Amino acid sequence: MVGAWVAVTALGALVLAVVLSLLGVGYGVVWILGFVLALYIVQWLLGPYLINAVYKVRPLGEGEEPWLHEVVSKIAEKAGISTPKLMLAQVDVPNAFAYGSPATGNMVAVTKGLLDNLPHDEVEAVLGHELGHLKHRDVYLMMMVGLLPAIIYYLGYTLYWSGLFGGMGGRGNNNGLALLIGVVLIALSFIFNLFVFYISRLREYYADSHSAAVVPGGAKKLQRALARIMVVSGRVPKRKSKDASALKMFMISDPGQSIKWHGDIDELVEAIKQEKPRLWEELFSTHPHPAKRLRFLDTLAGETAP
Repeated sequence: MVGAWVAVTALGALVLAVVLSLLGVGYGVVWILGFVLALYIVQWLLGPYLINAVYKVRPLGEGEEPWLHEVVSKIAEKAGISTPKLMLAQVDVPNAFAYGSPATGNMVAVTKGLLDNLPHDEVEAVLGHELGHLKHRDVYLMMMVGLLPAIIYYLGYTLYWSGLFGGMGGRGNNNGLALLIGVVLIALSFIFNLFVFYISRLREYYADSHSAAVVPGGAKKLQRALARIMVVSGRVPKRKSKDASALKMFMISDPGQSIKWHGDIDELVEAIKQEKPRLWEELFSTHPHPAKRLRFLDTLAGETAP
């Protein structure tokens, strides 16, 4: 995951260096880079407040769901990290997410739908996954890697319109070059976003492996949890499911990945594992395809915590 981040960052830096050398570093370019960087820093610091507002998240008091506090504390101790704040999201879709910033500290939230529909042992496996994100600090990694496509896009957007309306000093050659580079950069920003999606999928695998490592029987429990989340998500009205998808990158499962099933959950797990996902089904996804994810957890079944 770190290797992929380094590769994307190096490639993005190379693209920016080539563009700046072709056009020269002007105040406009510096302003764009500074603005996007400042925007991401503010988003990073204040993002948790936005998440709390979007998902109606509140702190879960010590007297509420004491078993849940105990589980989080136990997993955090095994993971070697500080116990995050436990939060409850008033969302019917079963899910969970880890987030935080220097302004808020680390937090892990479970939705009302998760607590209402999953047994305790599966919720424990879900929390093992979410605390894995905090241990790996991949929330910060995603913020950093997501910065490059944004910079490249806004730089390309500015150069495109500058070249189109003669903003490069009125010289035809410069305007044509700016227009061309702008179009190329906008296209590159979408390609870089594919790398961001790839890294997002990678971090889910690492968080899954963390759950298997710190939760007794975690791999099998997480398989059941992921399958059950998809089943319950399919019963939630589409409007509510769509609302829950606003920040799906942070969630353990894409709310849009639902399934209709009435039967044994272990049979469903086996049925999902038999699916053969197509490349396009994952290319623009923030999460691995369920079949690949469940098969990956099979490889971890023998690596569970005592």
